[in-house]
Amino acid sequence: MSKPITITIPHKLGAAEARRRIESGFAQLASQIPGGSADQVQQTWNGDTLTFSAVAMGQTISGTLDVLGDLVKLDIVLPGMLGMIAGKIRDQLQKRGQLLLENK
Repeated sequence: MSKPITITIPHKLGAAEARRRIESGFAQLASQIPGGSADQVQQTWNGDTLTFSAVAMGQTISGTLDVLGDLVKLDIVLPGMLGMIAGKIRDQLQKRGQLLLENK
């Protein structure tokens, strides 16, 4: 059974800088998922929306990431066993995403 999760990460970077950081760090962010690997990430941009899939623990995770002027919204569908640890995955992605988008 799949489990959808939504993560919103506020930022003060503006959409262009947030997208630049996401483009350069998304594969690393995806590798934070337990059993994930940066080389098993597919991503396609359409405007400021990223559609992606990643393989973790032998299962395919899919989702979208929308970059807005003051926040990033990440919608992910976690299949099977990964849905059982959705809270842990959400917390890790939230923390890593905030680090990626913090003002530097």
